[in-house]
Amino acid sequence: MAQGTNRMSSVPRISSDIDAQDEGFKAHRFRQIAGILFIVMTLSMLQNLFFANWGSAVVLLAGIGLLGWALQLSYQGRARRERANAILLATLTGLLSIIMWMDQGIRDTAMLGFPGVLIFAGLLGSRRQLVGIFAVMAVVITVCLVANVQGWHVNRVSPLRYGALIDLLGILSATAFAVMLLTGDLWLTVQRSRKESERAQAAATRVAYLAHHDPLTELPNRLLVREQFAKAKEHVRGAGHTLAMVFIDLDNFKTFNDSLGHAAGDFLLVGAARRMSGILGEGQILSRYGGDEFLLLVPDVETGDAAVVLASELLKAMATPLATQGHEVRLTCSIGIAVAPNDGESFEALLKKADVALYRAKEAGRNTFRFYDASMNDGVIEHLHLISGLRRALADQQLVLHYQPQIELQSGRLVGAEALVRWRHPELGLMPPTTFIPVAERSGVIIEIGEWVLREACRQTSIWREGALPDFIVSVNLSAVQFKRGNLDRVVFDALECAGLPAHALELELTESALIQDIDIVAELLQRLRMLGVSLSIDDFGTGYSNLAYLKRLHVERLKIDQSFIARLDEDVQDAAIVQAIIQMAGSLGLTTTAEGIEAPTTLARLTALGCTHGQGFLFSRPLPADEFLRYAAEYEQRIV
Repeated sequence: MAQGTNRMSSVPRISSDIDAQDEGFKAHRFRQIAGILFIVMTLSMLQNLFFANWGSAVVLLAGIGLLGWALQLSYQGRARRERANAILLATLTGLLSIIMWMDQGIRDTAMLGFPGVLIFAGLLGSRRQLVGIFAVMAVVITVCLVANVQGWHVNRVSPLRYGALIDLLGILSATAFAVMLLTGDLWLTVQRSRKESERAQAAATRVAYLAHHDPLTELPNRLLVREQFAKAKEHVRGAGHTLAMVFIDLDNFKTFNDSLGHAAGDFLLVGAARRMSGILGEGQILSRYGGDEFLLLVPDVETGDAAVVLASELLKAMATPLATQGHEVRLTCSIGIAVAPNDGESFEALLKKADVALYRAKEAGRNTFRFYDASMNDGVIEHLHLISGLRRALADQQLVLHYQPQIELQSGRLVGAEALVRWRHPELGLMPPTTFIPVAERSGVIIEIGEWVLREACRQTSIWREGALPDFIVSVNLSAVQFKRGNLDRVVFDALECAGLPAHALELELTESALIQDIDIVAELLQRLRMLGVSLSIDDFGTGYSNLAYLKRLHVERLKIDQSFIARLDEDVQDAAIVQAIIQMAGSLGLTTTAEGIEAPTTLARLTALGCTHGQGFLFSRPLPADEFLRYAAEYEQRIV
């Protein structure tokens, strides 16, 4: 109650402060106006004395005295200032009326002062005073006019004299000063109103923001995440995808919070929120659900692997210790995942099942994640083993390159090779790329693998070109994931530079899935690669989104015909027609062609007859390790000679 009383008592205090500011402002305005009037009336009195206009001089002297009295009252508080306002306005009205009656009537220069007095009344007095002064002025003008017309009192019209100039300039100066003050006050009022409106709007925006966000981490709160769940569910329902709800709990947070203090606990929560936010993709929504719990919505999940990758990245992001109050805290988290619509469609149903999965993750020893669906967990564990094994493979140099020869069909010369990565697993033996490359792409490890393949292929090719294969060209496959990084040209440049390999000795093979992502971005990236001097080819042409428009825009040099067409070239009329069409189209566009998967001499003869320029396949050789490839190249050269 005491706090409520204090808040209530602050209202009149604020009101009194505003009244005091307003009172001070009005007193300041009064003194400004009184000061300019004092100067004008003094000058007018002096010119009347100079021209022996004794009556007007006496009236002005009396007015100056009353004005001085009013100015003195203005320093004696609000009540006296209001009396001073009345004295000033009455003095001016009476003074101008008397001078007008005594001198030239409604033709007198004093008439010019009436509008100025009305402005002063608007600035200093009340509405009643303004109306009263206007009424007095109307009566004075009417009486003066009627008196002159009826002949009761006839004002003489004096010839113009220089003194009138002083009166006119004085009256105009005082009026202009009043108008300047009035417009300035109006402008100040407008500016204040605008600022108040902006402050009110900003406050309303902040209130709305705080109603939907956690004030500590500034993440969406429970209310907002529910609203966003409804929108995300409608979106993925139309796209035919699934929606993952990821429930995250910080391990042993209560222990840290109690031992280090709440300030350190808040710091840890903010740090965890920032780390998790830093790895989120487009459309993914992270919220603080309460305490040390966070809720993540992942729309457009096409497979369970996408949720696995994200959960793995979350665990990895939290692995680095956070420093607070001189302590390094290793803050891990446990994660439970439920997927809609399989695990439910409502927010409550998914949250309950994600919570169950979270409990299983904690039972498994924390710092891990689990799906609600137990069958998915088996795949998760296998997936995680594969990802961690790939990372170890890079560190322990378990990856190797094999090279499959590429032959120029017309001459039969060995002109190059395609570099193909293999994993020499310590337990499972030599693993083909089809086993691990899809997992590497989904987990992002393909970026590191791709860079290693480029460096190793360039290094080995540089050695061969300096020795027995001076004109050798190596082809390297690129993943669509590598295009998304946007720095592929820098990676290629560094690999060429490090190996000392000329750019024209490297051919980059692009998958059609990489080309259709964003044609403008891809075209710009390929232009930068062409500027380096490397050549470009499209791998497995004919199996994807084969499009003449992007062939024209991307300016590739070669099309690689997929082996699925080559394998049935001698048997299937349609496959033969497709291969012939690709070769003829490539020839008309000035492109070379490479047939993949040549295994029979008849297939080779048919391709040569159709005009295919290059080929590779088991007819020539399987992919070989570097040392075996060099022996093969020497033997092959001897055979064709």
